[in-house]
Amino acid sequence: MTITAKVHNHRIELPPDFVVREGAEVRVTLPDEATVEEQPTSLFDSLKDIIGKAEGLPDDFAAEHDHYIHGTPKRSGQ
Repeated sequence: MTITAKVHNHRIELPPDFVVREGAEVRVTLPDEATVEEQPTSLFDSLKDIIGKAEGLPDDFAAEHDHYIHGTPKRSGQ
């Protein structure tokens, strides 16, 4: 038997009128276009190619980024 289901939040959702016995073993075959490349596992992995690439920033940019980006008063009071 072959049915069509959808993936939602990393879970396979069967059609509402299709009932499968609890614990039944099933086989899932995906068409090639349904798969995606492996996703990065962390924020670091996502950003590692651009980390440390910014140039010309003030020495206190990390501590005072709200001041430089949004114009808020400096936290250090300077």
